[in-house]
Amino acid sequence: MDDLDQIDRSLLRLLQEDGRRTTLDLAGRIGLSPTGTSQRVKRLFRDGFITAVRAVLDPRKVGRGTLVFIEVRLDHTAPHVFDRFAEAVAKAPEVLECHMVVGGFDYLVKARIADMAVFQDFLQRVILPLPGVRETHTFASIADVKPNALLPV
Repeated sequence: MDDLDQIDRSLLRLLQEDGRRTTLDLAGRIGLSPTGTSQRVKRLFRDGFITAVRAVLDPRKVGRGTLVFIEVRLDHTAPHVFDRFAEAVAKAPEVLECHMVVGGFDYLVKARIADMAVFQDFLQRVILPLPGVRETHTFASIADVKPNALLPV
């Protein structure tokens, strides 16, 4: 973070809010020339501060209105079991995020599905067959309190 000055931080905030802002718009908002702004944005990409620009979709409109969190406990805590699980979960399109965690379970899986009516199929078809799965606990989200939060910079 030490490589960022106040202008870089402003650019990051503005681009998080709306990644489609033009260089001209950004330049006007931060008080730099369009050329200087463009060079800074390119550097932020090159240096890995910005990793992607994408559209944020409405999950309900694309048939993924239900958000579930699944705690997964594996049957063994050996590196090869973790590796096999991670490789397999990465292939599941319903899974948005998967985090290895410390505590009472091994992984926290965040997934979007159509609705709870198809959850049982998702659990049996995708989650339970993953390598090493011993136990799961599922929590369905009933409200998105703070979705798509921006990172503080």
